[in-house]
Amino acid sequence: MLKALLKALGIYRLYEKWLLHQIKNKPLPSHIAVILDGNRRWARSRGLPPWAGHEVGARNVEKLLDWCLELGIKTVTLYVFSLENFYRPKEEVNALMRIIERYLKKLRDDPRIHKYRVRVRALGRKYLLPKSIQELLTQIEELTKDYDNFFLNIAIAYGGRAEIVDAVRSLVQDVLRNKVKPEEISEDLLSEYLYTAHLPNPDPDLIIRTSGEERLSGFLLWQCAYSELVFLDVYWPDFRKIDLLRAIRTYQQRQRRFGR
Repeated sequence: MLKALLKALGIYRLYEKWLLHQIKNKPLPSHIAVILDGNRRWARSRGLPPWAGHEVGARNVEKLLDWCLELGIKTVTLYVFSLENFYRPKEEVNALMRIIERYLKKLRDDPRIHKYRVRVRALGRKYLLPKSIQELLTQIEELTKDYDNFFLNIAIAYGGRAEIVDAVRSLVQDVLRNKVKPEEISEDLLSEYLYTAHLPNPDPDLIIRTSGEERLSGFLLWQCAYSELVFLDVYWPDFRKIDLLRAIRTYQQRQRRFGR
């Protein structure tokens, strides 16, 4: 059994190297967004409570960040917790908030963030989150506000429709204050009011969703107009580096015309 395991690991490493060779000389996506789906089903399939899946999934996020830094992916956006997720059982939401808080503390003190000068921002209605998490997010955003080598966005208490509503509200307020004339309103102007306005490339080149589900579930509805979508039949806790590389290879194989 040990020999079989070692053989399997050797094959995995060879496959990973082969995939890296395939993608390295082609344009990489500068902005990858990931819907981290399947944590609960992963746990259920093993007879575990749902928060066990969220815990393993959170550890996998740390690996994903390493892989993206290695590849030089400039922007990563993670769909961590939606507005609809608040309607899950209270016990699960509370457990998930504890996991999020623990990993945000690790992120705040993570030397990679400062070594690579990663700007971290939360996207969503943060005021709906527990105060301790709000404070952590504020600390991380303040610590990294001057970084611009890489960007990590955490979509939390997030909804795509809610983001557009919030943007329209802010824009209307500026119209009422005579800061903006109605005739000046355009797609580009509205984009400046979205949660992603701080990004050099706010529109993801590639959106990956795990778990086999093939829908966006309200993720980056404005920004995804011309994103390439890749749906993987693997639960997020089982997501591997080769899954990321395969998704990037699929992205590279597509012809992006942006409707032209």
